[in-house]
Amino acid sequence: MVHFLTTQDWTAEQLSKVLDLATALKRNPMQSHLYGKSIALMFLNPSLRTRTSFELGMQQLGGIAIVLQPGKDAWGVEFRPGVVMDGDAEEHIAEVAGVLSRYCDMIALRAFPLFKDWTIDREDPVIRSLARHASVPVINMETIVHPCQELALMQTLHEHLGSVRKKKFVLTWTWHPRPLNTAVANSALLIATRFGMDVTLLCPQQEYRLDEQFEGAAAENCRLSGGTFGVSHDIESAYSGADVVYAKSWGALPYYGRPQEEWELRKNYRHFMVDEQKMSLTNNALFSHCLPLRRNIKATDGVMDADYCVAIDEAENRLHVQKAVMLTLMGASGAVEGQL
Repeated sequence: MVHFLTTQDWTAEQLSKVLDLATALKRNPMQSHLYGKSIALMFLNPSLRTRTSFELGMQQLGGIAIVLQPGKDAWGVEFRPGVVMDGDAEEHIAEVAGVLSRYCDMIALRAFPLFKDWTIDREDPVIRSLARHASVPVINMETIVHPCQELALMQTLHEHLGSVRKKKFVLTWTWHPRPLNTAVANSALLIATRFGMDVTLLCPQQEYRLDEQFEGAAAENCRLSGGTFGVSHDIESAYSGADVVYAKSWGALPYYGRPQEEWELRKNYRHFMVDEQKMSLTNNALFSHCLPLRRNIKATDGVMDADYCVAIDEAENRLHVQKAVMLTLMGASGAVEGQL
């Protein structure tokens, strides 16, 4: 069974084919190759772009999307194995996955980590539990990685830069009033190194480095792709000569689950906000962010409204890459390629 849980499970060639298909679908969005097919979209966390793009994308491919919010319009779900279910959850993922696999052709899940114990959350147990019990393909709509966002980012960079190999990609931490999930930062690091970019992770201090499993995967990606990966705490040198600036805020992992303690670090780094002065140090770089973005907190109005900001392009491309992923998982990509 092929799932789309992380791009690291797919080869660079497979990912490139998905991106080519997404480009073709962007030119010709209305298809019928998933007529009669369905996908269950399970949202444990809020969504604007993800829900809209998956629902609309499945409709444009001729299929049906069913939206479920466990604990709201569906029973609360327990994901842990061997647990005595005497809490709020009414149903175990074993039965949920089994039933949805009988009803639907794909299942997608959005489930942020619990921000209690990183040694547990770093294993991505919720979506891996779903994939273990499902008998249909499972798609990750964001957990500790966000693979759909990765593909949308790379499609956007290809559109604006052509070849991205050896382009300088700065993944910069930016300020936010509270510690956020590392998922998009993990994913940006993975996809940029997979496609041979020279990646600099800019963060205020060592505590804001990403988990070793993702930094290690990035180093291995560079070995295979010819890119480079380094870490910097110096704003000016990191921005200097950059071709792409990608901003995201995330929490310091040594303080995971302890936001008040983490605040003592975070409060000192408001100056990491992306502004016009920092962007002026770059090589006329593109700027992007996964959205949502707090203006004049993460990035200034001037940056967000500049011609070099491609965040809306990236958001649109979520639609196209997710359609390409669904077609690929359903074995229908060849039919579309032949038609287009």
